[in-house]
Amino acid sequence: MRNPLSEKVVCIEPSGIRKFFDIVSEMKDAISLGVGEPDFDTPWHVREEGIYSLEKGCTFYTSNAGLKELRIEIAKYLNRRCNVSYDYNKEIMVTVGGSEAIDLALRAMLDPGDEVLIPMPSFVSYLPCVTLADGVPVVIELKEEDEFKLTRQELLDSITEKTKVLILPFPNNPTGAIMTRGDLADIVDVIIEKDLFVITDEIYSELTYNGEHVTIASFPGMKERCVLINGFSKSYAMTGWRLGYAAAPALILQQMLKIHQFAIMSAPTTSQYAAVEALRNGDKDVEEMREAYNQRRRFLIKALRDMGLEVFEPFGAFYVFPSIKQFGMTSDEFAEKLLEEEKVAVVPGTAFGACGEGFLRISYAYSVEDLKKALEKIEKFVNRHKKQ
Repeated sequence: MRNPLSEKVVCIEPSGIRKFFDIVSEMKDAISLGVGEPDFDTPWHVREEGIYSLEKGCTFYTSNAGLKELRIEIAKYLNRRCNVSYDYNKEIMVTVGGSEAIDLALRAMLDPGDEVLIPMPSFVSYLPCVTLADGVPVVIELKEEDEFKLTRQELLDSITEKTKVLILPFPNNPTGAIMTRGDLADIVDVIIEKDLFVITDEIYSELTYNGEHVTIASFPGMKERCVLINGFSKSYAMTGWRLGYAAAPALILQQMLKIHQFAIMSAPTTSQYAAVEALRNGDKDVEEMREAYNQRRRFLIKALRDMGLEVFEPFGAFYVFPSIKQFGMTSDEFAEKLLEEEKVAVVPGTAFGACGEGFLRISYAYSVEDLKKALEKIEKFVNRHKKQ
């Protein structure tokens, strides 16, 4: 019998995050600081709107692009929060999470051999999605001394005649790094001069702690070069509702929508009704969750530094990315030993790219009580394994 499998798919490594959580799920009394999921419930008024939509019998397909009401609210949100104006009817579509939007954008934009620049460490899906779309991933290794930001020189050094797309993953998972207006201004002229397109993944845009989030799509000449991706999972604690969106020039969005039509049909109807309520009346919820995360962020950074760990200060998302190079272990070894000896699960930095070696991702999307318990165990581990 011939090989039934695609060589391209077989060669893609599975997510480096999952193996630790497969172990944790079987381990009694383990504490996990690894999952990138808010510990808050979806705000009640948002859940209530989803329930009400079911009670009214709104269980039909929506349009392929998503509910008109939701696309209108997304356009209003992007205008007031990001200072970018989009036509809800031609430039916005609703997707099954932000992850689907990433996949659609790459498949709609790439021809075989086109190069895609991926600053790493970053979200685990970018590289395999580029490969699945027949693109060529080109990794830009972000550096701790640059606060894991993409610099102008790094961008210039990575561009070739085949470069077509830059993925811009800020606020960043796993590092928590952000790009300020000044940081973005340094690379905008390069993008325009080299005729690049940008997929800007802004799923953590509401979780910034050092001023307002700035989107690169708001710079002159950039909206027509950008696919802006966002969603409801992180900002509104709606991970299980599986809802995201993309805003892009009509030329690009039309092709993304074509793939979506054939592969997905439409995003979940109940989730879309709930999301309308989230955008209309959820600003206070977002503010309260952001403040809680910020308190946890400061607490976690101080506690890790007090243990003697090197931690640059992240200003976005809900992760810290401490260095463990002083222990003489790989990131995998450190995470495995910590789980084995203290029953605390964190994610090795290498799960987000080879340049994540020597670091760990620790999430603070957990209660302060859970963080305190885990930190006590981490401190014991650190003290036991410090090099004399």
